[in-house]
This record gives sequence, structure tokens and C-alpha cells, in this order.
Amino acid sequence: MSKINDTDLHYDAVIVGLGKTGLSCFRYLSNQGLNVAITDSREEPPELLELKAEFESASVYLGQINEQVLLASDQIILSPGVSLDNKSIKLSIENNIPVFGDIELFCQKAQAPIIAVSGSNGKSTVTTIVAEMTRLAGLKTYVGGNIGIPALDLLSDSTPDLYVLELSSFQLETTYSLNAHASVVLNVSPDHMDRYSSLKDYLNTKKRIYSGQGLMVLNKDEEYIHSIIDNKRDTIYFSLGAPEGKNFGLINHNNEVWLSQGNEKIINKNQLKIKGEHNISNALAAMALAGAVNIPTNIMADVLKNFTGLEHRCQLVREIDNVSWYNDSKATNVGACIASITGLCELGNIILIAGGDSKGADLSDLNPIVKKYIKRVFLFGIDANKLADVMGSDVDKEFVNNMSEAVKGASKIADPDDIVLLAPACSSLDMYKNYQQRGDAFISAIDALSKN
Repeated sequence: MSKINDTDLHYDAVIVGLGKTGLSCFRYLSNQGLNVAITDSREEPPELLELKAEFESASVYLGQINEQVLLASDQIILSPGVSLDNKSIKLSIENNIPVFGDIELFCQKAQAPIIAVSGSNGKSTVTTIVAEMTRLAGLKTYVGGNIGIPALDLLSDSTPDLYVLELSSFQLETTYSLNAHASVVLNVSPDHMDRYSSLKDYLNTKKRIYSGQGLMVLNKDEEYIHSIIDNKRDTIYFSLGAPEGKNFGLINHNNEVWLSQGNEKIINKNQLKIKGEHNISNALAAMALAGAVNIPTNIMADVLKNFTGLEHRCQLVREIDNVSWYNDSKATNVGACIASITGLCELGNIILIAGGDSKGADLSDLNPIVKKYIKRVFLFGIDANKLADVMGSDVDKEFVNNMSEAVKGASKIADPDDIVLLAPACSSLDMYKNYQQRGDAFISAIDALSKN
């Protein structure tokens, strides 16, 4: 349905977008007894069947974002994938209809402290590590937001000791009441430049996670740090340099590197199962956040000694003939790709598989890194030529049509001790449903190799 002409139409709330978040919003508001509708620009949004199964008489308007329905509502709950710059949403705002997201609803009702995690890269890894640390310490911890369970679904269970939320910039755009016990922006690199007018605009959205009066956890190694510092707030830093005071960083002791808080050595770098400087930074950030809820350092160390990483995030798939194959399909932007390369370059020569939809991002920062560390790059996807142009003529590169061709090509030129790395620097949506499906295609192609 796309057009209606009911002058008596009225809804307590209208939800825009019927993905997992939209469905959770519909469930939450309907269970409060509100008269709720949902609209989506797609004819068959992903959670339509689930909505109809759960709410048979749900009011659903598909095929376009229905402006008449929006204007007939008391409030609009916007799914993260829909921009505030959408013309129908802007019209609603001009008509003084409040617009916010599911995280705002969550923050208004949550009765337990929140640890909030954002950043261009590493959000899911840090969120998961913090949750494991707090659970091992005996806290009842719920995890959700941009990872796993939509935040509002967390409210249907009993009140925990702690919420750990991964929050994207899209979610932060429509959040106004967040007052996290501790929060962090892990890093900022160009991403979603098809949605934001500039890197500064993107950063300013990320900074919304520091709203309120809680502990600010800051990455001292990031250039933007001075624009965030608030001398009136409790602050703790993490850095790949030596830590000052009670901050977190790295100490060299007897020619070994230790992750430390101040002078207290917590875990030897060699004991980490996750590899790369970016993951050392992630571990330090996780410890700083866990410290905000008084998790003992021995528990932090125990978790880090056993944490092997998340799927599709610099994941060692297998070794074949002494060639290591790493799946970092989640490296959907330039910063993540660079972090992956620099994190693995000490382990061997790298053959890179990259490409996809760059989402309008500036790819130029890849040039010096690829020239320095990459043996050959295999390129595919809608922006393969754009990547090739940025990398320049000095880089040995090859265009392929799909993941299978890339993997077969890499296997032919790989020498013992080489690394084949999928770190696309682009989103997957030009060829795949999501980054998980892209990573699974990489793993399947490797499996096919090992069977030959």
C-alpha cells in the first residue's frame, strides 16, 4: 500500500523501516498498548513475514515512505538505515513531529548502567570482550544495539547488572538521552561518506556517544582527540604508547611488550590470540571500559588470553601449504583495511583481495600502505577500477569477476609463509547480502582449494 486518503487517520507512533530494529520497535510499542504503524520504501522488507506472523493485523505501508502516515503520527521512530535527510522525514520534522530512534527509546527506559561503544572499526570486538570480562566477574550483562539483539528486545527480560551496547553513527544520530556509565569512540576513519557531508560531520555524530556525565574513554592516538576532550568530565585514555598515570597503554619490560594500566602490567602482548596493532588497541579500550565497572585486572587478562576474535574480523581461516588465509570481510572501509594490513604485515608478505562499493569514500590513504606491504592485489566489485586508480601503476594488481577467481588466483602465486588477506576496504552490498555472506564466500572458495 502506498496511498491513503483517510482524514481521520491517527497513530500514536509510526516506525520507518522494517528490518530487525523496526520490528523490535513495533513489538515494544505495541506491547505498551500504543496504536502503531510501520512504513518502508521496499515492497518486501526483510522482517515483513515475521511482523505478520507476530502481529496479524499490523498497519503496514510499503513501496514508499508514506508521508500521509508520518504526518498522522504523534512520533516517528526512525530505523538506523534511514537518514534524517530523507525528504519525508524532513517534512515531518518541519511539521514539529518528534523523530528519534530505538536507542533513544531504550535510554528512556533502561534501569541498569550502560557501557556504550562506537567507532569506525573494532566496535563488535570491543563490545564482545567487555561483555565477556564483566560476565566472568559475575555481572549479569546484556549485549545488543548494533550487534546481535536489538536494544529494545533487551528490555523484555529482567533488569541486568549492566548493558553493553554497540552503537553505530546512524543510531547515534537519533539518540538524545544517552548518559552512559562509560563510553568510547574507538577510532574514526572515512566511512559512510555517502551519508555524511564530511569527515567532521561523521565525527560529530560519533561524539554524541559522550553525552551525559559518565566516564569518557578516549583513544590518545587519534588525531581528533583534542576536539573531544572535556576537562570537566572523568576521562581515561588508552594508547599504543606508554601509559601515563592510571591510563592504559604498552610497557616494554625485558624486551617484551605488556598491556598495562599505569605501571601495572596486565597481560603480555604475546599472550593475545587476536593479532595486529588494531587489536592491541581494541584490547586496551576494552580494559579501560571494564575498569569503569571495577573488573579486576586478572579477569581482564584471563578473557584476553582466550579470546580468539569474531568471525569475519581478521579471522585466520586456515593454513594450506604454509600459506595463511585471513578473512577480514568486516573491513568495509579504508581505515579497517589499513589496520588489517599493518596488523599482519610482520607475519609475512601479503596478497590482498579487495573491492566492492566504496560508498563515496576517499580511498587515497590506501596508496602508501598497499605499495609498502602488498605483494599483489586482486580486485573485484563495482569500485574495482576506482581502487586500482588509487593504488597506482607501481602496485601489481589483477581484476577478477568474483571471489572464487580471486582465491584461485591468489593460491597460484602464494609462496610459503605468505598471507592471503580478504580486507575489501568497501561494503559488500554491490555483490552480496552483507559482509558475512562475502566472508562465507571467501571461506567456501578456500575450502574448495583444500579439497583439490
